[in-house]
Formats: sequence, C-alpha cells, structure tokens
Amino acid sequence: MALSFKELDEREILALAVTLEEEDGRIYGEFAAGLQKNFPATAKVFERMREEESDHRRRLLDQYKARFGDHLPLIRRTDVKGFTNHKPFWLGSALNLKAVRNAAAIMELETTRFYEASAQRTTDVGTRKLLGDLAEIERQHTRLAESLEETGLTKDEREAEEVAERRIFVLQIVQPGLAGLMDGSVSTLAPIFAAAFATQHSETALVVGLAASVGAGISMGFAEALSDDGVLSGRGHPWLRGGVCGLMTALGGLGHTLPFLSTNFNFAFGLAMAVVIVELLIIAWIRHKYMDTPLLSAAFQVIVGGVLVFFAGILIGKFGRDL
Repeated sequence: MALSFKELDEREILALAVTLEEEDGRIYGEFAAGLQKNFPATAKVFERMREEESDHRRRLLDQYKARFGDHLPLIRRTDVKGFTNHKPFWLGSALNLKAVRNAAAIMELETTRFYEASAQRTTDVGTRKLLGDLAEIERQHTRLAESLEETGLTKDEREAEEVAERRIFVLQIVQPGLAGLMDGSVSTLAPIFAAAFATQHSETALVVGLAASVGAGISMGFAEALSDDGVLSGRGHPWLRGGVCGLMTALGGLGHTLPFLSTNFNFAFGLAMAVVIVELLIIAWIRHKYMDTPLLSAAFQVIVGGVLVFFAGILIGKFGRDL
C-alpha cells in the first residue's frame, strides 16, 4: 500500500530523492537517444539534463551517507501517494517532440514540488539548503522544458505562462474530465441498451440509465478524488478533479439516457444510438486535441470499444427477452 508523503521521515525523503533523480536521469537519457535522429539540438539539451540529474543524485547520496550511513532503503515514486505514473511511451516507437516536452515539464514540476515540500519537512540545515537549491534548479528545468517544442520545431517562442497554463488545465480538468466522459459514455451502454432491448419500454431504459449514470458518476468522482492529493503531482485539489470526473461521468451516461424520456420506443432507441455516436466522436476529438493521439487512431480505439460494449448490451438484452 502506498504511503502518504506526510508519513515519510527525513531518511526516507532523502532516499526517495535519490531514486527520483536516478529515474528522471534515465528517462532523459531515453529522450536524448530517441530524439537524436530528428531533433539533435533538443537531444543535446536532454543529455545535459541527464548529466545534471546524475550530479543531483550524487549530491543527495553524499548527503544521505553523511547523515544515515551506506544503506539506502528502496523507496520509489510508486510507493508514495501523489506521484504521476509515467507511462514508458519512449519504448518501441519514434518519440513525439510535443509529448516529450509535456512529459519533461510535468516531471520537473513534480520534482520541484517534492523538493519544496521536503525542505519544509527537514530540520537539518545542510539538507534543507541542498533541497532548496535543487528545487531552484528544477524550476529552471521546467522553464527549459516548456520551450523545447519551439526549439525543436523552429516555431516562434511561446510565452512560458501560456504553456504552463495549458499543462495545468490538462492535468486538472481535461484528464479527469476525459476519464469520466469515457467511463460514463461507454460503461453505461450495456445496462441501458440491455434493459431497452429486453423490455422494449422507454420507461425501464430511462430508470436503468439514470441509476447507472448517477451511480457511476459518484463512484468515479470519489475514485479520482482519493487517488491523489495533488500536492506533488500538481494536478490540483482532489475534490475539484473528483467533481469534474464525476460530473462528466454522469453526463456521459445521461446523454444516451435522456432520449428514453420519449414514450415512442423506436424513436427513443434510434435517438439514443445517434447520441452515442456523437459522444464517441467527441471523446476521440478531445484525445486528439489534448492527449496528442492521432485523430484516426483515437476514433478507432474509442468506437471499437463503444461498439463492443453496445453489442454486449444488445446480446444480454436479447437473452433477457427470451427468458
């Protein structure tokens, strides 16, 4: 079970800092290798950042050994609540510069927050100064990462504030909202259309749809809010994210539930199917715009998933009708 950051003592905080610098340095090494062919200038930046992360690790390790000895306990970012889970998108495919820039900026922002919070928890003067110095260096890395896309693509430099604002908007609003919309739009298809096909009554489908949508919204909202307190990841207040996720989950289900307000079952069924198509296309567009997913790929993935769940509901409804 993951620990809360507040549960860590100074020894564990320093050990975690060493692990973070080592992991970040290795990731930057992967970025440098993956970008070398198409973006050599940007690759050099990441190689320099890798070397700096290695120096940070050495300084932290020296501080740890001076205070606590040679044994370094194994503690990783996955062992502590609040850290972002970085998917290894650098494996097996060509790197997208925009995705790399966003990942680097998030990593540096997260590490900066960690050092700032750690410095407040530390009583040793030398350790506190080291953590404060590293936090300032990570802030410089964050600003550097925010301009990487413009450097690699030779575009006009954007304002750092705009980049940061967009990143925060994606972290705090788009990601939880998209997760909720996908869950509400897709997971509620089976119970709603199973009830509709089994009973051929709009009223039954409406009641099932309302129950499924509201229930899923409450469940997803709490799950998102309790998953991360936002202190280290920069994802914002947990109840804001939970509210966004829960609301979008409920809306995703209600979209194809409300057509069953019509007492004309055939009309309601057809309208609900049309709404489902619109919902899936909206999800694909959001993934394309904010998650750097190719539009056709996003549409294919979302539609295939939706179709599978839809037909599962139809088959279950047919089975229930034949009972």
